[in-house]
Amino acid sequence: MATVFITGSTDGLGRAAAQSRLDQGHRVVLHARSADRAASLGELTSRAAGIVGGDLSSATETRRIADQVNAIGRMDAIIHNAGVYTQPSRGATPEGHAVTFAINTLAPYMLTALIRRPDRLVYLSSGLHRGGEGSLDDLDWESRAWDSAKAYAESKLHVVALAFVLARRWPEVLSNAVDPGWVRTKMGGSSAPVDLDTGQRTQAWLAVSADSAAKVSGRYWHHLQQEEPAREATDPGFQDQLIDKLSKLTGVELPKA
Repeated sequence: MATVFITGSTDGLGRAAAQSRLDQGHRVVLHARSADRAASLGELTSRAAGIVGGDLSSATETRRIADQVNAIGRMDAIIHNAGVYTQPSRGATPEGHAVTFAINTLAPYMLTALIRRPDRLVYLSSGLHRGGEGSLDDLDWESRAWDSAKAYAESKLHVVALAFVLARRWPEVLSNAVDPGWVRTKMGGSSAPVDLDTGQRTQAWLAVSADSAAKVSGRYWHHLQQEEPAREATDPGFQDQLIDKLSKLTGVELPKA
């Protein structure tokens, strides 16, 4: 049985993935943004292998999350599930970053670099990432007029590129990205066409499955099927430039192979 850490696991897709892995007998470490969010976990609290807390919009708290996970022990798999969708404005985190960029891009990058290396990494993206090309000149939305949809698309392209660069640099780790589809969650809304169980299935499967089909790396998935992502996400030049910029913005270097 595997030990799996899932960010943003108090509701939605993160909670559904946690529930499904617990029901299969795996150990799951949960993440809650705040004490109030942790209190909403209910019966999952007693079943979890641990609960870590911290707001991913804060670099300081993101570091603390990594420390808490490392104190529990080495994870077999990590599902980077947490994210935000349409933000009405750029906003500003404690470090001055755009909120969407901080939570959706910087936080998974930092956690990847700071948490002991697992056997498997899974990053939640979106089909909308295909509208996110061309971000390197202004990753943090300091020059452009704010566009919430574009910012979200860019952040989801970033995590696909992150998954792929890790597959290239860390060959011993299975690193993949997943588009769960438009799912009926608080983020997706009640009219979304994909049910919660279908939405969580691919990332939960990639995290723990012994199936040969799941034991691949550097792939982009949608509903248990591999798909082609945006061209930029597969470009090693873009990947390397992105990692270099994220390292400089966060002060956290991605460990070498």
